[in-house]
Amino acid sequence: MTVVRGLREALVLFVIALVVVAAAAGIWVAVAGGDFVTRFGIALVVVGALLGVTGDLTLSRIGMLDARTTFGLGPEQETGGGGRVLTGVGIFLFVGLPLIVVGVLLVA
Repeated sequence: MTVVRGLREALVLFVIALVVVAAAAGIWVAVAGGDFVTRFGIALVVVGALLGVTGDLTLSRIGMLDARTTFGLGPEQETGGGGRVLTGVGIFLFVGLPLIVVGVLLVA
C-alpha cells in the first residue's frame, strides 16, 4: 500500500512539474521567440536537476532557518508525517530523473 501511495505521489509531482514547466516554456517562447519543444526540453532538464538535487524540500527549509532562529526554534527535522511518502531519494528517482530523461529526449 505504501508503494502505491508513493508512486501516486510521484505521479502527481511529475504532472504538476510538467504543467508548470510547460507554462514557463510558453512564456519564454512568447517573450523571446523560438521553438517551444526545445525550450520545453531545456526547462524540463533544469527543473528535473533542481528537484533531484534538492529533494524537493531543502530550499524551503533553508529559507526558514532565519525565521526559526528569530523565534528561538530549532531546525526542522525531516520526519515521516504530513502525508508524505517519498523521501529525497524517491523524488530524485521517480520525479527528477524522469523529467531529465524526457527533457533530453525532447532536445535531442
